[in-house]
Amino acid sequence: MTPAMRMGLSISVATGLYGVSFGALSVAAGLNVLQTVALSLLMFTGGSQFAFIGVIAGGGAGPAALGAASLLGVRNAVYGLQMSRMIGPRGVWRWLAAHWTIDESTATASSQPDAAEQRRGFWVAGGGVFLFWNLFTLVGALLGDALGDPRRFGLDGAAVAAFLGLLWPRLQAREPVALALACGLVTALAIPCLPAGMPILLAAAAGAAWGWWRSRAHAASATPEAVLACASEERAETS
Repeated sequence: MTPAMRMGLSISVATGLYGVSFGALSVAAGLNVLQTVALSLLMFTGGSQFAFIGVIAGGGAGPAALGAASLLGVRNAVYGLQMSRMIGPRGVWRWLAAHWTIDESTATASSQPDAAEQRRGFWVAGGGVFLFWNLFTLVGALLGDALGDPRRFGLDGAAVAAFLGLLWPRLQAREPVALALACGLVTALAIPCLPAGMPILLAAAAGAAWGWWRSRAHAASATPEAVLACASEERAETS
């Protein structure tokens, strides 16, 4: 077994166990077992699934839940562009690769040193997470009624811990930290005023506005006049 396969399998088991939390929370939010299982099979992106049932549990409407889930799922489309070039799937495998392009399969593939290991890591992680996530989702959904309130066992906190685990490595500079704090503040201020599901959409809009402003500022700083000014300053310093 290659290093990529070992990494993919370990990530699959660790991630799949969170499916118990999702299954129990989904049933507690009002979905039945079949709906919960279908959500994992068809949506298959943990962040979006937790966002969906979080909005439903808070009394939000279906469109708000779908909007929150879709916004969190946009990152998978970005991953797909990278994985398409890296893995190069063809035919029916292209459709399967698109469905299995998630945080874990992308991270496993991207961390490998050569093309063969990248492909092994992607398929093992993607297929393994799909298998274990859906298996433990079913287990959590079936045990949901027997467990009672999932919060007693910390299952609601498990989802938050997973999100923080994904977010924390990205906070390596002041700008991402500032953006995370700003979006958190927007969400906290909006919760008492807006219906369930809307605060997260508002925070996403704030993040998108920040990104748009930064891209405009970067484009403005890259004008020919700015480039010439920087070159003149460098020449003055070296002379």
